[in-house]
Amino acid sequence: MSYKIAFFDIDGTLVNEDKEVPADTIEAIAELKSRGVEVVIATGRAPYFFKPLAELLDIDSFVSLNGAYVVYRGQPLFKRIISRTSLEALVDHAAKHNHSLVFQGGDAFFSNSDAHPYVMEAVSSLKVDLPGYDPDYWKSADIYQAFLHCQEEDEHLYNEVFPDLRLIRWHRAAMDVLPLTGSKAQGLEAMLQHLNLSPAEAVAFGDGLNDKEMLMLAGLGIAMGNSHEQLKPYADYITTDVDKGGIRNGLLYAGLLEQ
Repeated sequence: MSYKIAFFDIDGTLVNEDKEVPADTIEAIAELKSRGVEVVIATGRAPYFFKPLAELLDIDSFVSLNGAYVVYRGQPLFKRIISRTSLEALVDHAAKHNHSLVFQGGDAFFSNSDAHPYVMEAVSSLKVDLPGYDPDYWKSADIYQAFLHCQEEDEHLYNEVFPDLRLIRWHRAAMDVLPLTGSKAQGLEAMLQHLNLSPAEAVAFGDGLNDKEMLMLAGLGIAMGNSHEQLKPYADYITTDVDKGGIRNGLLYAGLLEQ
């Protein structure tokens, strides 16, 4: 199969634990682009979280916010928001358990708590600016995704309470909140449809639990060597760690680069 498009997660895939892009990854992406392959970022992050990375790699197409906001070469293709009704119920329920939320809009993000330690710890781990404080931001802005800040032992407080929402853990103190049917795969489908490509013509790289549907959809789903163990069974191939040539080795396996 001659793959025509490649989707790349960010954290743990394009960047390492220090949020740095390995030199061999930069070279591999540049070589891939020179071969005429479409290169797309596919991340749970909002666009304002990865602008410097996109500029570094010269990538202007992305599936962001776990598939909620899709852009091709600077032009928006697809948007998916969380309903106000769902947000209101989540805000009320989280408040009962003293759990903080961060609301992610298209241009900014705000927390409903002021400097909560879980918010500061989780968001700081992304090496981005901390959210502003505006507990009512969700009432007026379109919200594509939220962070729910609680530890794993408290997840049971939300299980089966919100049938229209999906929660995916990405940090010991935080989970992504998105619509039940939302995933990166939904964003990939919008991109592929726009380009008149089939999933079989796509390669996808990821390492986290929010990459499962994406790897399953793509013709070739590649998990990083440092991936979450529960993701690996859904991959067609497991490459090496991000800091051990994982991107280049995966692209070599896919036949998109040469030794």
